Amino acid sequence: MIKIRPSLDADVSAITAIYAHHVLHGTGTFEIAPPTEQDMATRRSDVLSKDLPYLVVEEDGKVLGFAYCNWFKPRPAYRFSAEDSIYLAPDAHGKGLGKLLLIELMTQAERAGVRKLIAVIGDSANLGSVGVHRSCGFQHVGVLGACGWKFERWLDVVLMERAIGLGSTTAPVSTPA
Repeated sequence: MIKIRPSLDADVSAITAIYAHHVLHGTGTFEIAPPTEQDMATRRSDVLSKDLPYLVVEEDGKVLGFAYCNWFKPRPAYRFSAEDSIYLAPDAHGKGLGKLLLIELMTQAERAGVRKLIAVIGDSANLGSVGVHRSCGFQHVGVLGACGWKFERWLDVVLMERAIGLGSTTAPVSTPA
C-alpha cells in the first residue's frame, strides 16, 4: 500500500541513498558529491525548523521517494515563496509517485503559509520532473541556459511556478514562521 507521510529521523538513511543516486547518476541536482547522512539530516532539520513540510512516500514500509520545500530566498520579501524538491528511488519512477508527493507537498505548503511554489529543475532534458510539475498546474517561466556543468557538459535549469492557495490575489494575513 502506498502511503505519503511526514518524514522521520529513521528515514534519513533511505533519503540519503535516494539522493546519492541522483547526485551520482542524474542531472536533476547539480551536486557533484553525495552528501552524508549527517548532511541530509541537517538539511531536513533546517526545513522542519521553518515549519515547512518534508515528506516521504513509502510502500510496505520501504521509502521510495521524498519531497520537501524550503524558502526560495532568505530575504524577508520572499517569505511566501518556496522552492520544491522531489526525488524518487530509481525503481519508483513512472508509477505516479512524484505527482502524489507534489500534490501533498502543495497542500502542506499552503497550510504553512506558502503562496507560490517554484520549481528549479536541473537539466532541460529532465522531462519527468517538467512533466510532473506541468501535470500539477505549474507554468513554465523560463530557462537559465548552460548554468551548470556536470558530467562534462553544460546543463540548463528550467524554472516553473504555481500559485497555491490564494496566491497573490490577497495580501497575506500572517507571516509564515
